[in-house]
Amino acid sequence: MVDQLPNRDARRLFLHLHALGDSPGRAFRRKDVPELIRRIGFVQVDSIRTVERAHHHILFSRANAYKPDWLHHHLERERTLFENWTHDASVIPVEFFPYWKPKFRRTRDRLLRFDWWRERLGEDYEETCARIRAHIEANGPVRSRDLTADESHHDGSDENKAWWGWKPSKSALEHLWRTGQLAICAREGFQKVYDLVEKVVPPEHFEAEVHDEEFIDWACRSALERLGFATPGELAAYWDAITPGEAKQWAERQDHATAIPVDIENADGTARRHLARPDALDLAAKVPPPPGRIRFLSPFDPALRDRKRLQRLFGFDYRIEVFVPEEKRQYGYYVFPLLEGDRVSGRIDMKADRAAGVLRIRKLWLEPRLSLTPQRKARIEAELVRWLKYLGLERAEGDGFEVAL
Repeated sequence: MVDQLPNRDARRLFLHLHALGDSPGRAFRRKDVPELIRRIGFVQVDSIRTVERAHHHILFSRANAYKPDWLHHHLERERTLFENWTHDASVIPVEFFPYWKPKFRRTRDRLLRFDWWRERLGEDYEETCARIRAHIEANGPVRSRDLTADESHHDGSDENKAWWGWKPSKSALEHLWRTGQLAICAREGFQKVYDLVEKVVPPEHFEAEVHDEEFIDWACRSALERLGFATPGELAAYWDAITPGEAKQWAERQDHATAIPVDIENADGTARRHLARPDALDLAAKVPPPPGRIRFLSPFDPALRDRKRLQRLFGFDYRIEVFVPEEKRQYGYYVFPLLEGDRVSGRIDMKADRAAGVLRIRKLWLEPRLSLTPQRKARIEAELVRWLKYLGLERAEGDGFEVAL
């Protein structure tokens, strides 16, 4: 008989494994940043700063003592973290670098199958990449603008274009980074600074080798460790490093010492069979309920990345509408889910007006059958105060809220 895990227990276990079950007000220091990222696996990097960039927002949601320069310290000085690709650009523990080597090989083969990349790299893409590497070897780290000022686009034009109109040298830098030949050694503002990967990744991690079978096993085991329970498709999607077929084959080979079948109750009362880590049931019984306070989560939070899982487990239907035309948006450009205890209770549209020192609240939406009770409003106001202090703003206002430091 297969064990069952009630929905509330499943939610609490998942939040605990994603470091959202701990009190964000706990003691937290600069040296703790790599361990927190190791615990959740990765932190997505994004340039949008409607309130705060995603990588800082994700960490602040879990540790209110966090400061943005702590992440830069570990990326650029300690080298305990590196930046590359999961399902998107992310900050990753540097000890995982050897497992990215098989992913780099797969990425190279996949990218070069796309006409988009081949067009922007140019017909002589190998020569272009070799030229870029030689330039960095001779001159040190570069930004894309150091190489593209006098360069034409792949179609021969010189006009300014959006990000998808990369010039050949910019395309080559990104290709070399995505395939593990270059690394990001720093960022200036938000612009990447590229260097040879062997100068950025510490030797013990750069030189280590991982074969494909070990890589697939690690990708599945490490994903299951962080998800608690998952389908083969969810295991494959966690790092976006292997195929669902490879994850399915891995799952079929496991015994009760490495993974167990569990029926997980969904938010709607139905159940679905998952593969779970062996200690999942014991751990679910032990984890305390998460803090009842409200937290504004980043749209790119690792706990929210799998939208189907989010809806199945929490009953919360969410998508980011950045790329949706304004007239077709249901909510707003950049809307933050509200985590309240062990459920996602709503969403809030807000923007930092740094010039005025104001966090402007455009709209709050609560989930069906929830209301803005005095207690819930007080919890939202307490979270607004935390964000005001973090952002260095003076007050928050809008949609019935008015909070000042």
